[in-house]
Amino acid sequence: MAHFAKVVNGIVTNVIVAEQEFMDTFIDDSPGEWIQTSYNTKEGVHLNGGTPLRKNYAIIGGTYDSTRDAFIPQKPYPSWTLDEDKCIYVAPKAYPTDGKYYDWDEDNQAWVEEQSE
Repeated sequence: MAHFAKVVNGIVTNVIVAEQEFMDTFIDDSPGEWIQTSYNTKEGVHLNGGTPLRKNYAIIGGTYDSTRDAFIPQKPYPSWTLDEDKCIYVAPKAYPTDGKYYDWDEDNQAWVEEQSE
């Protein structure tokens, strides 16, 4: 089985699992294009050591950049920038590596530690 993303005007609107050999006969006359995506590809690396496909697994609401031949997730915050090699958005400051959990605070441009209940 393979995964396919429906792309309409560059936006991913659906992701399905289907037999690749049946995609040519798949009846869908709505606007857009079905493009294969790999569940095992993240940030340009295939998680099982295989060949990566289109930088990232397609996510509904994300985009497909035909020039890069890459799926790109939605931009989470205005201050984040696109990592051109991995085709993901990154914060202006690196995520802390102290083993704690953090949320991004866009107003203060900083990572804020999650508080335990």
